[in-house]
Amino acid sequence: MAYKVLVVDDSSFFRRRVTDILNADPNLDVIDVAVNGKDAVEKAAKLKPDVITMDIEMPLLNGIEAVKQIMAKSPTAILMFSSLTHQGARATLDALEAGALDFLPKQFNEIAKTTEDAGSLLRQRVVQLAKGRGFAIRRLAKNKPATIARSITRTRVPPKRTVVERGKPVSSTKYTRQVKRSSGKNYKLIAIGTSTGGPIALQKILSKLPEDFPLPIIMVQHMPAAFTQTFATRLDSLCKISVKEASNGDVLKPGCAYLAPGGKQMIVDGTESSPRLRILEDTSDRIAFKPSVDVSFGSAAKVFKGSVLAVVLTGMGSDGREGARMLKAKGATIWAQDEESCVVYGMPQAVTNAGLSELSLSLETVADSLLTEIDHG
Repeated sequence: MAYKVLVVDDSSFFRRRVTDILNADPNLDVIDVAVNGKDAVEKAAKLKPDVITMDIEMPLLNGIEAVKQIMAKSPTAILMFSSLTHQGARATLDALEAGALDFLPKQFNEIAKTTEDAGSLLRQRVVQLAKGRGFAIRRLAKNKPATIARSITRTRVPPKRTVVERGKPVSSTKYTRQVKRSSGKNYKLIAIGTSTGGPIALQKILSKLPEDFPLPIIMVQHMPAAFTQTFATRLDSLCKISVKEASNGDVLKPGCAYLAPGGKQMIVDGTESSPRLRILEDTSDRIAFKPSVDVSFGSAAKVFKGSVLAVVLTGMGSDGREGARMLKAKGATIWAQDEESCVVYGMPQAVTNAGLSELSLSLETVADSLLTEIDHG
């Protein structure tokens, strides 16, 4: 059975365009369209779509307010269309905070080089959100009546895999909800990689860290260039630690988190005692993601070797797996977000299935687990 989609936009041209693109996939069925936010709220409650694509600027009720009302009345997986401007970035982040799960640029030539590629990417993102649509309900279950909480189907925990490490067979992944005791390992860097669902995940984690957090943090979030400065500024205003968009030559300091700039690659350089960041332009087609988790993780492995605690959070695809492999080969520690708390269980699953992750953690427990593992507080 095809996933049901509601397309929301005040432009009749854009509604037709999105509808035609999505209906080209037999797994998707645009069941209706809405011309404004008020119309979207009413049709979301009546039609119960699996996914809603939502414009931000609309009459009567804008996309952000529509998201808030939909998530309060009939939680649904929502993908926002936004402009690649600083104002568009702020509005998109507001929509994500209101409950939307993902976003794409409204100008399709900014998504991919060809119309065909852009359409394929849009269909892929909508299908992934549809598959994980239960997340929208799970996220609100804590604050909703028991009837919603009881409707949640708990995710089956995947079986443990066995790999050979240093000549001995060991269990590669332990499934747990929270770290209870420090391993006693000495860390010099926290590295985090994420994509779809990452903005809210990073906010949840970083906002729980104390001002005296003793390690530097590098973060790679798949995000357009116009968004990363705005996102870093927002995180900095919400967190006790310092958060900034990484700049070329930044010296890694304890209690500071560095967000990789969109459209570029963030490289850890220097030595373990004097680490710096290099920000590189990347116009090649060799690496799909700019910034790339693999690139940043791999460079961290060269400088810090085993003194890295890396966390792979929610996201589509497998970026981070090869970087985690390089870190693991140097003796670093790898954690992954668990399936139940992910918007899209792609990147964490890739790391977990490769036998690289030692722990699979709920998003709600990542911050506390980090503090426990580094024996801080």
